[in-house]
Amino acid sequence: MCGIAGLLVPAQSLATAALTQRARGMAAALRHRGPDDSGVWVDADAGIALAHTRLAIQDLSPAGAQPMVSPGGRYRVVFNGEIYNFAALRRDLTAAGVSFRGGSDTEVLAAGVEHWGVEATLAKARGMFAVAVWDVRGRRLHLARDPLGEKPLYYGAVPGVGVLFGSELKALRAVPGMTTAIDRRALAGLLQYGYVPGPLSIHRGTYKLPPGVLLSLDCAHGPPDDVAPWGRRRGVRLTPFWRLADVAAAGVADSGADDEAGRIDGLDATLREVIGEQLVADVPVGAFLSAGLDSVTVTAIAQAITPRPLRTFTVAFDDPRYDESEAAAGIAAHLGTEHTTLAVTGRDALEVIPGLPRIYDEPFADPSQVPTCLIARRAREHVTVCLSGDGGDEIFAGYNRYLFAGSAAGLAARLPGPLGRLAGRGVLALPPQRWDRLAGAATTVLPPLRRLWRPRMGEKLHKLASVLDAGGPAMVYDALMSYWPRGTLPLRDAATPPPSWPPARLEGARALLDECMLWDGLRYLPDDNLVKVDRASMAVALETRVPLLDRRVVEYAWHLPLSMKVRDGRSKWILRRLLDRYVPPALMDRPKSGFSVPVDDWLRGPLRDWADALLAPERLAGEGLLDADAVSRRWREHLGGRRNHGLALWTVLMFEAWYEALPAALPVSAATTWQGGEAMACVER
Repeated sequence: MCGIAGLLVPAQSLATAALTQRARGMAAALRHRGPDDSGVWVDADAGIALAHTRLAIQDLSPAGAQPMVSPGGRYRVVFNGEIYNFAALRRDLTAAGVSFRGGSDTEVLAAGVEHWGVEATLAKARGMFAVAVWDVRGRRLHLARDPLGEKPLYYGAVPGVGVLFGSELKALRAVPGMTTAIDRRALAGLLQYGYVPGPLSIHRGTYKLPPGVLLSLDCAHGPPDDVAPWGRRRGVRLTPFWRLADVAAAGVADSGADDEAGRIDGLDATLREVIGEQLVADVPVGAFLSAGLDSVTVTAIAQAITPRPLRTFTVAFDDPRYDESEAAAGIAAHLGTEHTTLAVTGRDALEVIPGLPRIYDEPFADPSQVPTCLIARRAREHVTVCLSGDGGDEIFAGYNRYLFAGSAAGLAARLPGPLGRLAGRGVLALPPQRWDRLAGAATTVLPPLRRLWRPRMGEKLHKLASVLDAGGPAMVYDALMSYWPRGTLPLRDAATPPPSWPPARLEGARALLDECMLWDGLRYLPDDNLVKVDRASMAVALETRVPLLDRRVVEYAWHLPLSMKVRDGRSKWILRRLLDRYVPPALMDRPKSGFSVPVDDWLRGPLRDWADALLAPERLAGEGLLDADAVSRRWREHLGGRRNHGLALWTVLMFEAWYEALPAALPVSAATTWQGGEAMACVER
């Protein structure tokens, strides 16, 4: 795992020393991603500089250093990530007459690019990666990102500077003249969903490269002056080499019948192959182990195919509502792993918060970022690589909201618009706490109602009320995913909407469940879940690997019948049956608890002074970005206990903390013209 960066300026516009200095500045900003080594390659005659910071995982010798030259000298490569099938690719290349001097996957990638071409090599490579390839002969810059978006890559064309790219925005901001104007549309997306939806970034004119896409820039006549990923641009070509939407469509069209034993055997064999590849490293490897189904499955299979005890790590929270350490320890004992419980107090969690703007250098507001940072920091004291169970919910239908969305969409369809609005207003008239008390009293008087009882029933009723008038299944799911109800975003420019949903429709979807999983795979997974894990782990130079997001596992999951994902109201049915082979069901018989923190309570308690300062009306009014009155109204309701607005307020707080941490005040851009379905208009089909 590493950091990559680079810049492309007009040929001979900067001397070698000046271009080198800029590239070194970009690398220095990414030092946390690669503390073991760094390197820069510059060609001032062509106007190109590549920078790399190295976290040595494969081939720890100097032969694995980057930037790397291809065997014939045509290409220069900087690479972040892992190619898990590099040994097989190396054998194919060796058989074709290619010689190697080291043992790294980057060297295999560089040789593959020269032998097969960039696009063909990407299609063959299985792994997580962001890569930049400079074609010396053709004067083309190629940028690519792995199929699911595990590794980040930002890029943009800055007037008067050139084309910049890097693993994190801080690398781009290290270049003098970088445009740091805030994009209002990106800010709207952050407030709505808790993250900036791609391909936007928080800075105008800077973008996230979409997952599974190759961006090629023809620089024979100088760097392109516009690289926006919509419309057609001179010298700019975006080509998908793997598309989740295509995989999903093929899967639902050919899911076949319920061959239960055969399907479970197939998944077992696929995961054993994938996890076996991902255990390969020249440094210590461990696994995150909560008591959740996904991490236990990954850990159980990893231990089953590993001759030595696997190092496993669980966080023990002092708040029993979020602590799974006892259950995880029991599972670890059964599996025979070398288990470490990492004790974390509420004070530890609170101390992480001031550093979040540095770790997530684009504003990010998923509160589970806090425990993720803590476990990454503690695990790094013991290992350099950790397997993670992320991705299982998105491909095996694990989120409770998937089932809730189908029920809510059905209810909304049966209620005429005015009736739905009236019912919604009736529910919202009482605060969640009042509904909790009423529900508790009702179950006491009428015990049969207890089977309908759920924790925090009031909040769930409020969420249902917000979707009754959403306007179609896609918008029902959008409402479930929103921190602020659509139309209530606290922006000064109220006309600025967030990026529209859905990002893609699924032809032939068997149920709303299919579309929800696709939407999450296209947006929530790469822009929230994987951002959370990547930034938290790379802040401490810990490589995380996510076996459940190997393209073979994803493709297998999409070809499953829905009945093998959800059955009798239980999610991830096939994973449960597979895990029965490794772990007694009694050890897994516990409710899903998630991986979060008590934001509502913290904001009324130990974080109140911090939040008060960031949400001060005069501060917000002076910045000119947010509606100070709307934010203050929510803050008063939250402090008074009338409503729980913790998650909505967290989006504002994370933006304000990030904004405050920047070295200088930023100008504000006009809203971009991007619309949801247009982002990939120039991608060649």
